[in-house]
Amino acid sequence: TNALTMAWRLFKTLSEEQQRYEKQLIFEHPVFAKLCQELLRGARGMTRGDLVFSLHALVHLGVPQNTLLVQTLVRVCQEKLNQLDNRCISVLATTLAGMDKDKNVSALQAGLQLLVEQRISSIKDIFVLQNLMKCLGKGAPLFLKRKLEMAVVREIDGLTFPNALRMFLALAAMNYCSLPILNACSKKIQENVHDLPFRQLILILEACHTLLYRNVKLFSALADYVNSTAYLWDKRQIILFLSACETLGFQPTELLDFFAEKVIEDPDFLNLKNLLIALRVYSRLNHVPRVQKHLFFETLHSCLNKCLPQISNTELLKAVYALGILGYLPHRALDELLQKDSKDELLLSDDPKEQNTVMLRCVKTCMELDSPSFTKPAFVLTENLSSLVSLNLRKAQEALIELLGDENMFRQNVQLPYGYHIDFEIRMDSDRKKVLPIVATDDHPDSHVQRLAFLFAPMSAFCLGTTHPQGKLAMKKRHLSKLGYHVILIQNKKFQEMRNEDAVEFLKRKIYSEDAFSFPEATLQDNN
Repeated sequence: TNALTMAWRLFKTLSEEQQRYEKQLIFEHPVFAKLCQELLRGARGMTRGDLVFSLHALVHLGVPQNTLLVQTLVRVCQEKLNQLDNRCISVLATTLAGMDKDKNVSALQAGLQLLVEQRISSIKDIFVLQNLMKCLGKGAPLFLKRKLEMAVVREIDGLTFPNALRMFLALAAMNYCSLPILNACSKKIQENVHDLPFRQLILILEACHTLLYRNVKLFSALADYVNSTAYLWDKRQIILFLSACETLGFQPTELLDFFAEKVIEDPDFLNLKNLLIALRVYSRLNHVPRVQKHLFFETLHSCLNKCLPQISNTELLKAVYALGILGYLPHRALDELLQKDSKDELLLSDDPKEQNTVMLRCVKTCMELDSPSFTKPAFVLTENLSSLVSLNLRKAQEALIELLGDENMFRQNVQLPYGYHIDFEIRMDSDRKKVLPIVATDDHPDSHVQRLAFLFAPMSAFCLGTTHPQGKLAMKKRHLSKLGYHVILIQNKKFQEMRNEDAVEFLKRKIYSEDAFSFPEATLQDNN
């Protein structure tokens, strides 16, 4: 056992390439075969510590799981399970977490789960608890997950930084979002953020995504750390970090600006894979660099043109769609996409809601509305879908009635061309002092009438912790503006939390405020 454990301790410090070489030397060494034979003969007579540590070392050295030796040790662990102390249980849990499920492993894991249920109140070591959480995984029953959570919470004051990192990953392995534990771990990680290796940064963000855990302070601390040490990281590492942020809907503004500068300086590192990631990140987060924005998007456009000979149809569609969301039309790629569409090479579904179909329709809308030749129409053909509004818009409807005095002063559920829909529409005079009845303005279309479009959007349509709209919502706002609307975006969740009188006052400010009529568009329309 000591020989195997020492071999594993030395082995795990090596690089992957060295590990492959050393593993071959170990397995081919004549003494290793004798050592395994000795273990096989003496398995049932081993102490509990020697048993679990031998199995741990063999599995992590890469001895195949289906060998007689490993299967024998697993079966002996089943027989001696009740004899194991908490330390041995922790080692066994770590071993099982790295093994494939087979008949013996599954039986041992089930037995371990029963043992944990009996002993959970006596386990006070956070390190042991997190190993058990990783081993039991997503399949653990909910009551056991809660018992493990309570056991960790009891010992949370003794949480160390290394344990905080491992606990994050253990909760993700168990797919159990415990806010008390996650908040405590987040605080400890923020205090020690400068000690985090890059791989751990990504694992933390991936765990947050798995657990649907959103902590702006934690994400900001990680982003600030990467931004302040960006000169130490490879550009490929930065793009991986940005991709992880994008999946969480978090916009690390300074780091996105820094990365844009690096792309302009050295675009050659953007192979097709990295280019598609960059396009997805910047379009979803609706981020346009503060400086050299035109040069940045021209650089991406140039990289896309170089990739055209090797790009698949779906990748081409995604790339053009991403640039279209940002208001940029990549003409050469767009021409190629339209040629493929005309030849039916895109193999689109008949379902209008299918992702690729939606993306192509969006691209064609961008071609028309974001074209320099497009002019605001004097009249927009609209349609009222229904006089009924959904439950989550009932409060807004009641507030508008109270504010304006009559349902005839606004429209609801309005369908526009290009597949766009607005929740409420209000029309005002040219001085923006008076709301006009809908019927009167319908009878006499007037270019001086101001049209307000209210969009009550979910929090997921905005970048995390901000009122900055994500790509698709920002594009919708831009296109509605092109159609002659002054768009007012409202985070519906926060609106629902307002008292009724506050909701009325809030809408009043939105309707009569000068800000409702400004056009702060951070896009590249003028570059086309």
